[in-house]
Amino acid sequence: MKAAVFHKPGDIRVDTVADPSILDPQDVILRVTSTAICGSDLHILSGAVPQKEELIMGHEFMGIVEEVGSAVTKLKKGDRVVVPFPIACGQCFFCNHEASTACENSNYKHYGPNGDMLDQKGAALFGYTDLYGGYSGGQAEYVRVPYADISPRIVPDHLTDEQALFLTDIFPTGWSAIDWAQLKGGEVVAIFGSGPVGLMAQKAAWLNGASRVIAIDPLDYRLDKARAVNKVDTLNPNNVDVVEAIREMTGGRGADVCVDAVGFEPERNFLDKLKATVNFEMGSMKVLDLCFQAVRRMGTVSIVGVYGSTYDNFPLHRIFDKGITIKQGQAPVLNYIDKLIDLVKEEKVVLDDIITHTLPLSEASFGYEIFEKKQEDCVKVVLKP
Repeated sequence: MKAAVFHKPGDIRVDTVADPSILDPQDVILRVTSTAICGSDLHILSGAVPQKEELIMGHEFMGIVEEVGSAVTKLKKGDRVVVPFPIACGQCFFCNHEASTACENSNYKHYGPNGDMLDQKGAALFGYTDLYGGYSGGQAEYVRVPYADISPRIVPDHLTDEQALFLTDIFPTGWSAIDWAQLKGGEVVAIFGSGPVGLMAQKAAWLNGASRVIAIDPLDYRLDKARAVNKVDTLNPNNVDVVEAIREMTGGRGADVCVDAVGFEPERNFLDKLKATVNFEMGSMKVLDLCFQAVRRMGTVSIVGVYGSTYDNFPLHRIFDKGITIKQGQAPVLNYIDKLIDLVKEEKVVLDDIITHTLPLSEASFGYEIFEKKQEDCVKVVLKP
């Protein structure tokens, strides 16, 4: 089969590889009909998230069940399913406590309680390095899905792939950021980053009762997309002091909720990069620090952007003095996916309006290039095997 394979930093290309097979009675083999490139895939491409061996990429995918393991009871050949990006066993302590992203069994080689940078991770993820289980991803013609009775969800026939595909990751991730803040209605939500996750968080903020949603991004084409699809206010940090602007928009208080949908690889200048090198830091927490500044006292900061190292000068004093609540981590997709499928079915949310490029799988390398380099006003790439 054909698959998008990571070879080394800067080198992801489409190769011919062996077809997957049933390795456990709980597996199914899926024929992938749609898959997508995620912003967190770029961390692997850049080398910021380390991977030594070749790996089939991709954790956003859906398709048709082609083969079913003997222990699978909820799926049959021909079912069309969408697959959440974390791999969960459904039986361990954490899976039984609605914390499937901490599954104790799916990432048996590198699982542990410490959460170290280079070891002791949580649940396995599809196509996301050996540290997260080493499972082949879905940017391929076929993919093996373990624990198939737990995570996959059957997609109604009347929904297109494009309508359902982002239930795998970015919509539940954006939803998590807002759900963690427990909106009561009427809040001002400032979302840093208008990439795919940021755009989904904007949608989730409106659906959860926000009175005003502010999108912050240094790229005008992303802000144009945010205004077009989500009808939000926008701020470009290249043009304004975003912290002061947010305070001016909120009576001097700051936003009730700030969401970091960027993570450790924001746009950086030379001094930012030098500081990270000297301090052995991975990227920068500059966006997160802006969130801590822009949120009001006793407000909430949700972190769904990825961070992978320690940082000096962490602003604990500000967090303490302002009484900020912080919630962060991988999105617990299984906690939300059934509700979110219903929102799509009932046409209460549109997810496919963020797609800017649909390409054949054979052009995956080009898709990665334009997404990473922010060319052609690229916001979201969908690949068709």
